[in-house]
Amino acid sequence: MANIALQSAASGLSALNTRLDVIANNLANINTNGYKRSRANFQDLIYIERAQPGTENANGDQRPTGLYVGLGVKVSGTQTEFDQGAPLETGEPLDIMIDGLGFFQVQVEDSRGAGGIAYTRAGKFTTNSDGELVLATDQGRRLEPSISIPDDATSISIDASGRVFVSLPGEAEPAEVGQIEIATFINPAGLKQVGESLFSESAASGPPITGEPSDENFGRVIQGYLEASNVDPTRELIDLIRTQRAFEMNSQSIRTADETLRAVAQLRR
Repeated sequence: MANIALQSAASGLSALNTRLDVIANNLANINTNGYKRSRANFQDLIYIERAQPGTENANGDQRPTGLYVGLGVKVSGTQTEFDQGAPLETGEPLDIMIDGLGFFQVQVEDSRGAGGIAYTRAGKFTTNSDGELVLATDQGRRLEPSISIPDDATSISIDASGRVFVSLPGEAEPAEVGQIEIATFINPAGLKQVGESLFSESAASGPPITGEPSDENFGRVIQGYLEASNVDPTRELIDLIRTQRAFEMNSQSIRTADETLRAVAQLRR
């Protein structure tokens, strides 16, 4: 039994260490625009069956319960929570927030160098040397579909449905230069996390459903705002304390099992 206790406690330490890594990453990204917190989900392992429930005992009666000894725990997966973060007003014309469901689409390269699409809630955009809207990151991912801002534009406005207008010298009416499209997924928790606050499609997420903001189940876009990280520092710190205490209890289980094995070894002398 002491060997089983050692194995179970060791699996607990491994699982809790993974949970600690997830919490640390959440706290590290507390100021990352559009970041979505993750949580580690646990599941128990297989059991040693020493007696089945319902079997007859020596008296001819049925056992009301079985006798099972578990072999520990493992992390079954990390689940991304897509609760919306708080709006942060910036006043910048190319800062855009999605209020509701949806992701911005940006161009990326896959492992073979071919073009692909990734999805993000981070809406801090700027323009590149060609006037195209790109994410304000070191990679400068282009917005998809591509939208270009003329060099002589004096102002930029974006309405709730994602239409982009610019004011040009000598023109009385703003000119429409593009339409922002956003994408939704049946199972956003199944998206792959690829860094840079980007997600990619997977078999679990299902294919993207694209459309214009404010249509049907798509969220609207708000100019001059960014979506803050949805990490709640108080919740994360509480989870951190719980994880630490659970780690200490599993460590104590290992010490107790070790003492039991030592006592058994001394009995054999």
